[in-house]
Amino acid sequence: MNVFYEILLYFQKRGFEVCGRIAERLGIRARVVRTSFIYLTFVTVGFGFALYLFLAFWLKIKDLVYTKRNSVFDL
Repeated sequence: MNVFYEILLYFQKRGFEVCGRIAERLGIRARVVRTSFIYLTFVTVGFGFALYLFLAFWLKIKDLVYTKRNSVFDL
């Protein structure tokens, strides 16, 4: 378990350095940059899923409205 924490600490120091450098460049705190990346990830995944549901709903409605009928007597 100690090895896991060492790996985690390594990635926190090296991986979050990217957010720290971006924050330093923009003049804001690194914590704000990290949370912004997290929120942006959830928004983009949520947007894609919502778009998928909307298109599925749209195609289902289109199929119900525009069904091809062979003759007048199929009503």
